[in-house]
Amino acid sequence: MEIRGALVLRKRQVLILFVLLGLSQARPESVPYSVAEETEIGSSVANLARDLGLGVEELSSREARVVCDDNEKHLHLDLLTGDLLINDKLDREEMCGSTEPCVMHFQMVLENPLQFFQAELHIKDINDHSPTFLDNEIVIKISESTTIGTTFLMESAQDLDVGSNSLQNYTVSPNSHFYIKIQDSDDGKIYPELVLHRALDHEEEPELRLTLVALDGGNPPRSGTTLVLIKVLDINDNAPEFPQRLYEVQVLENAPVGSWIITVSAKDLDAGNYGKILYTFFHASEGIRKTFEINPISGEVHLRSQLDFEVVQSYTINIQATDGGGLSEECTLLVKVIDTNDNPPEVIISSITKIIPENAAETLVALFSVRDQDSGENGRIICSIQDDLPFFLKPTFKNFFTLVSDKALDREERAEYNITITVTDMGTPRLKTEHNITVLVSDVNDNAPAFTQTSYTLWVRENNSPVLHIGSVSATDTDAGANAQVTYSLLPPPDPLVPLASLVSINPDNGHLFALTSLDYEALRAFEFHVGATDRGSPALSSQALVRVLVADANDNAPFVLYPLQNASAPCTELVPRAAEPGYLVTKVVAVDGDAGQNAWLSYQLLKATEPGLFGVWAHNGEVRTARLLSERDAPKQRLVVLVKDNGEPPLSASVTLHVLLVDGFSQPYLPAPEAEAAAAAPADPLTVYLVVALASVSSLFLFSVLVFVAVRLCRRGGAASAGRCPVAEGHFPGHLVDVSGTGTLSQSYQYEVCLMGGPGTNEFKFLKPIIPNLPVQDTGRHIGENENFRNSFGLNLQ
Repeated sequence: MEIRGALVLRKRQVLILFVLLGLSQARPESVPYSVAEETEIGSSVANLARDLGLGVEELSSREARVVCDDNEKHLHLDLLTGDLLINDKLDREEMCGSTEPCVMHFQMVLENPLQFFQAELHIKDINDHSPTFLDNEIVIKISESTTIGTTFLMESAQDLDVGSNSLQNYTVSPNSHFYIKIQDSDDGKIYPELVLHRALDHEEEPELRLTLVALDGGNPPRSGTTLVLIKVLDINDNAPEFPQRLYEVQVLENAPVGSWIITVSAKDLDAGNYGKILYTFFHASEGIRKTFEINPISGEVHLRSQLDFEVVQSYTINIQATDGGGLSEECTLLVKVIDTNDNPPEVIISSITKIIPENAAETLVALFSVRDQDSGENGRIICSIQDDLPFFLKPTFKNFFTLVSDKALDREERAEYNITITVTDMGTPRLKTEHNITVLVSDVNDNAPAFTQTSYTLWVRENNSPVLHIGSVSATDTDAGANAQVTYSLLPPPDPLVPLASLVSINPDNGHLFALTSLDYEALRAFEFHVGATDRGSPALSSQALVRVLVADANDNAPFVLYPLQNASAPCTELVPRAAEPGYLVTKVVAVDGDAGQNAWLSYQLLKATEPGLFGVWAHNGEVRTARLLSERDAPKQRLVVLVKDNGEPPLSASVTLHVLLVDGFSQPYLPAPEAEAAAAAPADPLTVYLVVALASVSSLFLFSVLVFVAVRLCRRGGAASAGRCPVAEGHFPGHLVDVSGTGTLSQSYQYEVCLMGGPGTNEFKFLKPIIPNLPVQDTGRHIGENENFRNSFGLNLQ
C-alpha cells in the first residue's frame, strides 16, 4: 500500500510538472515511472495520455508510439486507452546487473507534428534469487598455534538481488571453536569472517567441517549454503606480503584472448611448505572468473575471454596469496578497458512509408534514429544520403532524423527511388553503416490518353458485309494501372441527323471499328466522326481523334440508256434520207452509269444490224452514223442493236434497239409495218381490199393534216405546242442516274424532246431534238449544223 501511494503521489507530481512546462516540441526532462520486475505482460504502468495532458484521439491521429533506448519492445502504448503496458517480462538482473537504481529510458514519439516526450522506468527488485556460493567447499587451513580471536576471511556468497533483497547475513552451523563475524566493505557489501574463540588442537581434531549459511533480507528470506573444511596445521608464523596493495593496468578491448595482463607477486619469510605461495582470485564474481584467469604458482594474470568496453568499462579484482601454512594476504587489481572503434553505427527505423503519391510535396518517408555504442570520437556520427535525389534529411530530436521529399515527384519521369542512408562515425578507422530504402511513387491520373494520330482515314469498299472490321484507332496513356486503362467510344456527331450509330460501332477495349451496315457508294461516299479515348482514373481524363471513312466504289451499276427510251409504248424510229452522205448522224445513244471512276467509263459498239456495214457507232460518244452511201437495195427498215458497256471489273452492259427508216423524202413517209407486209403476202378477199383502201385514204388525209399542222407549228416557234407535242424529258436526271463526281458518262445536263406521231398499225414519224443548254459553243454548233442538214434533207425548216 505504501508503494502504491507513493506511486500515485509521484504521478501527480509528474502531471503538475508537465502542466507547468507546457507542451513543447521536445522535453529533455525525464518523467519517472516504476514497476516491479517480473510483472506480468499486459500490466499497466501508467496512463501516459492523462499524465501528458493528451487526448486519446490525439494518440491515434498522431501515431503515438513508445521507443526504448535499447530498441527492444519492452513497453507498449495502448492507443485506445493511453495506458503504458508491459510488453515482456522485465528481468532487473539481466537488464542492470548490480546497478541500482535500475532505470530504463524511453521516449514517446508523436508524429504529425513530430513531438517527443522523454521518460524513464525504474525497475524495482523482487526477491527472486537466493544467495549462492561459487564454491561448494571452502578449505581453510589454520595453525594450531592461532590465538583466540583470530579472524579468517571467508568466500562471500553472490546474490543478484539488490537492496533489502540482497545478502544481509551469514551464520555458521553450531560448533565449539568458531563463530561468524560480519565485515562491511567500502563497496557496501558484507563479507563473513570466521572468528576463533577456542584454541585448536591438531592432535585432538585435525579437521573441522562447518556449514556456512548466507541469508538475504527478503520476505520470506532466501538462503544458500557451502561446506567449510578447516584443516588444523602446524605453526606458521609468517604470512605472505605484497609489495603494493593496488595494481592498475589498462587493456584495449580488442586485446586477443590469452593476452598477458600483469604479474603479481608476494613474498613469505617462512621456509619449506610454509613459504610456498598460491595465488587465487578472492571475492571474484562469476563475470571476473569468466574474463580473467591467474596462474596459481606464478601470479600471472591472463585474458580468458574477449573484453567489451560497451558492456564493462573496468574490473576490480581481489587477489589472495596464501602460503603453505594457510596464512594469506590480498591485493587489488584494477583493470581499465580502453575503447576502440569496433562498433559500426546503427540505423533504427521507427516508421517508413514505402509508397508516396507523385503529386505530394514534402512527404515524410521515414523516421529513424542512429546510435554508436562506442564513446568519444568513436561514437560521433555523421548521417547523409545521395545528393542527386529529391529527398533530404532533417534532424529532429536527440539522435532522430526524418527523411522527407523536397518536391512533388513525377511517376512518369521516375517510378522508383533507391535511397541509401549512410551513417559514419568519427573513429579511427572510420566505420560506416548503410541502410537502403526503396520508395515507390504511386500513380496519379495526371495524363490524358493520347492517340497515335490526330486523324485517321479508313477505306471500305461498298456493298461490304455487315459488322465488317474496317480499321482501328489506338491511344496510349503514360499513367499506370487503372489510370492507364483506355476505353474507346463514339462521340455524338455535331449533326444529329447523321445516323452514326447505325453506320459504325467501336470495340471499347481495343478501338476496333466495324461497319454495321452495307454501304452504298452512290448514296454515301464519305462520312466522318470523332472517337473518344477515356481512362479509368478518378477523375477520368479523355481525348479525341477524327476518323474519316471513305467508301470505295464497286462496279455494281450497269449502264442506263437515257435515249432512246426503251419503255415507250411504241419504238422510236429514226428517219434517214437515202441521199445521206457517209458519216451522216443518224442519232446518238445517250447512257449514264451510277458508278464512278473507270467503273463509269462507257464504250459503245454495234452489236447487231440489219445491213452490216451500213451504220457505225462511235465508241466514245455513242453517235450512230452512216458508214457508206445508201442504195436502193438497202432495206427501208433497219434494226440496230447497240451495246453500252462500262470499264468496271467485271464489266456491266446494257443494250438498246434502234429502228431506222430509210426515206426518199416526206412524200413517202409511210412504210407498211411488218405485220402488214406479212398480210399482204397472203391472198386477200375483196372486203379486206376495200377496208385497206379506205384506211389508206383516211391515213393519207390524216397524215397530210398532221404535216400541215406541224409546218404551221414550226413556223410559230415562239409559241408553246399543245396538241400533238412530243413528250419531253428535261431537267436534271434523278440523283441515282447522275455521276456526281463529274467523272461519269454525262458531264452536263441534257434535255431531249422526243416527238412521237401516229398510232398502232400506222406509219410512224419520229424525230429527236437534243436541247443542250450548257455545251461548249463549238460542239453545239456542230450538232446544230447536223440537225439542220438532217431537216433540210426533208425540205423542212424546223427553226
